[in-house]
Amino acid sequence: MDSPAASGQAVEILLVDDNPGDARLIEEAFTDARIANTLSVVTTGQDALDYLHHRGEFADEPYPDLLLLDWRLPQMTGERILEEISTDDLDDLPVIVLTGFDIEEEFLRSHDPKADAYLTKPVDPSEFLRLVRSFEYFWLSLLRQTAE
Repeated sequence: MDSPAASGQAVEILLVDDNPGDARLIEEAFTDARIANTLSVVTTGQDALDYLHHRGEFADEPYPDLLLLDWRLPQMTGERILEEISTDDLDDLPVIVLTGFDIEEEFLRSHDPKADAYLTKPVDPSEFLRLVRSFEYFWLSLLRQTAE
């Protein structure tokens, strides 16, 4: 199976992040990295679940190839979203959890196996490009494993 990224097709990415500055930096980093993608952004956990289940205003949105999920969201945490995803037909969706702290990333890696990867958001805006490039490597390696 060829990945969308390997074949030049746009990868459908859903970013769930309540911080508009971080969302903008991630979007700019994808552009700078020249990774073919369509990045959709929602700011709440409920909007994320509505998007994934094609409900309401998100009824016509494409199913994402990758979910980038901020762990700390108001009203509905990343943990709750992962629990909802794992109990329905969305459990095959690759998920990268974004955290704000190295300590939190280490804790999540050891206690919550529901996500495929955990990455700490960089503080320096220039480091967002490195972070986004790591998504591409993650995506390609994940799809190679799926094809085997």
